[in-house]
Order: sequence, then structure tokens, then C-alpha cells
Amino acid sequence: MTGDQLFLFALFGVVFAFFVWGRFRYDLVAFTALLVAVMAGHVDAASAFEGFGHPAVVIIALVLVVSRGLVNSGAVELIARVVIAPDRSMPVHIAVMSFVGAALSAVINNVAALALLMPLDLEAAAKAKRAASLTLMPLSFATILGGMITLIGTPPNIVIAQYRARALGEPFSMFDFTPVGLAVAVAGIAFVALFGWRLIPERERAKAVRGGEDAGLYVAEARVKEKSRSIGKAVQELYPLANDNDITIVGLVRRGKRLPGFSRDEVLARGDFLVLEGDPKSIETFMGAAELDFSGSEKHDGGVAGPSLTLVEAIVTDNSRIAGRSARDLRLQYRHGVTLLGVSRSGRRFRERVRNLKIRPGDVLLLLGPRDRIADVAAWLNVLPLEEGRTQLLQRGKATAAIAAFAIAIMLSVLGLVSLDIALGLCVVAYVLMGLLGGTEIYEAVDWRVIVLLGSLIPLGLALEESGGTRLIAETVVANTHGAPIWVVLLVLMVITMTLSDFLNNVATTLIAAPIGLGVAEAFGVNPDPFLIGVAVAASCAFLTPIGHKNNTIIMGPGGYAFGDYWRMGIFLELIVLAVSIPVILLVWPL
Repeated sequence: MTGDQLFLFALFGVVFAFFVWGRFRYDLVAFTALLVAVMAGHVDAASAFEGFGHPAVVIIALVLVVSRGLVNSGAVELIARVVIAPDRSMPVHIAVMSFVGAALSAVINNVAALALLMPLDLEAAAKAKRAASLTLMPLSFATILGGMITLIGTPPNIVIAQYRARALGEPFSMFDFTPVGLAVAVAGIAFVALFGWRLIPERERAKAVRGGEDAGLYVAEARVKEKSRSIGKAVQELYPLANDNDITIVGLVRRGKRLPGFSRDEVLARGDFLVLEGDPKSIETFMGAAELDFSGSEKHDGGVAGPSLTLVEAIVTDNSRIAGRSARDLRLQYRHGVTLLGVSRSGRRFRERVRNLKIRPGDVLLLLGPRDRIADVAAWLNVLPLEEGRTQLLQRGKATAAIAAFAIAIMLSVLGLVSLDIALGLCVVAYVLMGLLGGTEIYEAVDWRVIVLLGSLIPLGLALEESGGTRLIAETVVANTHGAPIWVVLLVLMVITMTLSDFLNNVATTLIAAPIGLGVAEAFGVNPDPFLIGVAVAASCAFLTPIGHKNNTIIMGPGGYAFGDYWRMGIFLELIVLAVSIPVILLVWPL
């Protein structure tokens, strides 16, 4: 072992130790390691930051941005809403949610897919009066499995494809991962739906209560716009839709006056205002489903479907400018372009119109306006925005156009007319022109920690490979599997990769394991593609811990899971992945 190899092995050992410890952010650890390698002369200073321009880094960033655009268009929600049916049996519910989650994860970032479906799963659990822990983990695992189906479904596939381009001259294409990924996803989902969920302990969801049972409910107004599907219906005809979205219709405003009672039998006409009670996301979703606009929407381009509009929850203090006054007194909408959509007052209802209501200290306001302006207005009002109290308004009327733009981009890449990064870039430009994405939102959509991690580890991985370090590891694997069938060698490589991925970021795992897989294939004189595909599959399979994949971390709080809950189902799922993937890999990618 040379001095260069010793140094780089030691450096990676320290990096992995810090990753597992979790005391410091993994992107800062990787960036620091890169600088250490540069100062020690093991990475050329002139090429130290070339990893940030690597195609894999660009593609991952663009996939995240495109995912945000699809979410903003409501395209994903249209698919997701059909899966809610609390009267389904547990296996059927898990199967439906899992297949939808896997399908979404194949075309958008799997973290985004889980973020969209998790509230629906929690809602279904609440309506069916069952523990959410029984269904959240299967959903998380399904979105991870679905990411393996296409090139853009998960970062390890992107990294492996670009590594193949550098090492062998041509990357994997969009659907090269599909045969193996689809087989693994179907087998994995069948397991979690039929048997896996029974291995999960029932745990109560951790509840975050803000001042009482109904403290998070707002009273808001929604305008019946021109050509709305609600025109001509009695108010009570909207009750089933309201119930599906956890909304209560508490009244009707017509010609500026609140009608008596709940106005159940009143027939809705253009310009009427429904008075709604619910949480911000439920209000937004109901308005989209019933084709309603917010009060004063004519002052915003496109109404509820206007670009980059955000709901923000903010607490009124004694020193707030709006305390003791109304939104109408401050001319909030006309002077600042921000609408007071709703007010939460400790669960109390009121008969005044929202814009005329005298605001009190302790009220929580639901403000709506352009993303780039609403923060300044909140500061001017001297109200305290809640850290997690933001809800993006979906532009459901643009869902078809958003799907078409994405499909065209993928088709251009599949046909070889443009590279994948250029195709996705064109899709992002189209979304900006449609108003689905704003300038600030593009940068917010990117997980810069992953970008810094990947950009930092790529030069380190190249340095280890050039020093002969990865070849040394490959030779060790070969020596310890001498005389064994080739499928055993592939199994050993995948088990090693899976174990790393359960404790490390899957991008980091892929960058280390890919050269090892190539080295093992070269040592045996066989086709390297089965080993590269095996690394991609194994790096995505982080089912034993809550830290191996972001989706597992996201569900930990809402599901009330303990650290040791994941392996109960995860260990069997990883064994199934190995049992299914290895035969399919060797069939599709013969040696």
C-alpha cells in the first residue's frame, strides 16, 4: 500500500466516521475533506472544484427544480388525491399508496414524492382511526424503491450513469435501469403491502399542538369565480367535497353582507364568497377542487392560479401594526399586494368579514401574496411568521402543460436529440415561462447540501481511483471470493454497498462503490454493467436505519418511530431486493 493510498484511506475513514456520527453537516465534512486533500497535494488545486460542474451534479439539481415545477402545477396532486379511501383494508391501502408513490418517484425526486403523499396518508390514517406508523414506513420504502426505475428517479442512478460515461465512454440511458428497478419495486411493494407492515410496531404520532384543539383552524373567505364548477350548486352540495378536504363551510357572503346561518340551501352565483374553516393546506386544496379564488384575487395576476403565490401563517403581537385594526384599515391588499385570507383566533368563529375584522394580539393571520414580497409585508406589519407556516398555492390549470413539457424533455433525451441535462434545463425554462417557478424558487428547490457533497466527493473519489486505492479494494474482494460463482461476487459487492448506504449518504456510497464494482469486473474479465447496475440498486436500498435515506428521516417524527423500528421490516426487504435483483441483473445484463 502506497503513501497516497494510506492518506486517502485514512481521510475517507475520518469522513465516514463523521458521517455516521452526524454531529456536523455532511456537506461541510466533505468540503473540508476536499480542502485537506488539496493542501496535502493529493488533489490538484486547479481541478479541485471541477466536481461542481460534473454532469451528475447538474442533472441532480435540475431534477429537483423540475420536481418543484410539477408539484406547483398540481399535476402530482391530481394523481395523489385518488388514493384516499379510508374504508380500504390495510393491505389494499398500502398497495395503492405504495404503487402511486413508486410511480411518482420514478419521474420526480423521491423526497418530493413522499412529501406530497405523506399528508394524504396521515389524513387517511386519521379518518380510519389507525396508527400512521403502520403505513408511513411502507410508503417511504416504496418511494425509495420507485426511484430505481429510471435514470432520474434517484441520485445513485444518475451518478452511476455519468461514471459509466467517464469510464466506458457512454452513459446508461433513461430506461436502462427499468427492468431491474421495476422488478425490485414490484416485489418490494408486494412484500410491504402483504406482510411487511405487520412487522412494524404501532406507535402514536407525535402531535404538535398550537394552543388547543382548534388553534390551527382559520376562518377564510373564497370567491366563486367566473365559470367555476360551483356556480349553480347549493352550498350543501359542496359539503362532501369540503368533508374530503377537512373543511367546514360556515357561511356565505353575498353583495358584501354575511347571510344568516350556514346558508345551506343558497345557490351559489359568481361573486359570492364562501366562508371556510380549516387549516391552510386544506383551504388551498378545497379552493382548487371547487374552482374558487381568494378575496381580492383580481389584484393578483391569474388569481389563485397566479405565479409564485404563497400562504404564510404569522402571529400578531402587542406591537404589531395591524393590532386593533383591520386589513381594510391598512389597505393591505391595494397598497402592498398581500391579502389577509384568514384569521385563527383560538378556535373561535366570528361573523365579521375577514377584511373588516379588528385583529387582536395573539391572533394568527393567514397572509397570501407573492413569495418575493410577503416577507417584507410581514416585517412591515411587525408580525411573527411561523417557521413551518408556509403553503405554496398550486396552479392546477397548468397541470396538463407541465406534464407535456416534462414528457417532451424526456423524449428529446431518449431520442438522443439533446443530452439529459440540456433537456431538463429546457423544461425548467418552460416552467419559468409558464409562471410555475420564480427565480428565487428555483434556488430554493435545490438541496445545496447534496450538491456540495457530490461536488466535493467527486475529486476525492477520482484521487482514490488514480492512486490505485479502489483497485486495491477490488482485488481484496476478488481474492476473498476466488473460485466462487460470479453471482456470489456480485452479491458480496451489493451487500457491502447496502451496508454502507444504511449509514452514509447514498451519493457518497455510490461514488466509492462504483470504481470498486468496475475493478472487480475487470479483474474477472467480465462485462462491468451488471456490477455498476448492482451498485446503483444497492446504494439506493437504505432500509435499516432512519439516517440512510432522507425519506426515512422525514417519516420518523410523524410516524413516532424509534431508531430500531426500521430494521424489523427493512432487513427482509433488503434480502428480497438481493434475491430479485441479482437474477434479473444477470439476465438483462449478461456477463
